[in-house]
Amino acid sequence: MSRAARLSMIDPKHPELPIVKQCVLLKVARSTVYYRPVPESAENLMIMRLIDEQYLRTPYYGARKFVEWLLRQGHVVNRKRVKRLMRLMGIEAIYQKPNTSKKHPENKIYPYLLRGLTIDRVNQVWCTDITYIRMPKGFLYLVVVMDWVSRKALSWRLSNTMDADFCVEAIEEALARYGRPEIFNTDQGSQFTSTDFTGVLLREGVAISMDGKGRFMDNIFIERLWRSLKYEDVFIKAYGSVAEARQGLGGWLSFYNEERLHQALGYRTPCAVFDGEAHEPVDNAAALKGCGVAHRLVRPELKRELTHVE
Repeated sequence: MSRAARLSMIDPKHPELPIVKQCVLLKVARSTVYYRPVPESAENLMIMRLIDEQYLRTPYYGARKFVEWLLRQGHVVNRKRVKRLMRLMGIEAIYQKPNTSKKHPENKIYPYLLRGLTIDRVNQVWCTDITYIRMPKGFLYLVVVMDWVSRKALSWRLSNTMDADFCVEAIEEALARYGRPEIFNTDQGSQFTSTDFTGVLLREGVAISMDGKGRFMDNIFIERLWRSLKYEDVFIKAYGSVAEARQGLGGWLSFYNEERLHQALGYRTPCAVFDGEAHEPVDNAAALKGCGVAHRLVRPELKRELTHVE
């Protein structure tokens, strides 16, 4: 049972069991029952909005470059502040860098399984990622589970924290609705390396694949989804509440699946491809050519490897 589910079982007005005893029985820290997140200031939310928009144009900007860029926009901030806000948003500069971090013993890192693999059928490979959704008085995190070949968004969840619970809920829904894939690909984020998340995949017999540290191109199709979602929906509508965001994002994802035509899919919709409409093989290489600045970041000799197309 997830931590969120256990917390929901605590009854502060229980006539016999005090909160301390309930926390012991449910194995949750008492502090989590009373914790109320402190909202970010209006100025920080405005800076996060600026970073969010600029990051889609220049995903290779790190904290130093964002400090300089923000200074040119008239906002004086230091590097420590920008790093904290980027960490809250779940974004980092995209570039190849050595992996020198030490992982928690419980968070196993699985090898990347897609290199050189021909991916040509639905439910062969699924992938997932998390993106930041700005709000006027805070921010939310959106996770989507996607089928690699059809680009269909199989399930999604919104959360106001970056714990693993909402990611687990999303993958469990996708598995319940569509069966199981052969391979599931993620990045090395703590949500996806957690035993709660990987345990679901191992229980279903799904092979787990994880991107190399900093290799954004390994999960490029869901990165394309974020770009479309933000420019076509989030930046335009500027959601004012969680309920409004949930309804609006759900509407856009339904449109994306059922109506939005994809050039890389031969101008078919993700649902049409996922449901087996006759079509030519999906051209993953052509899809990568349209991904703008992200495509230009890849050295020519790596492009063939990262497109997974012979």
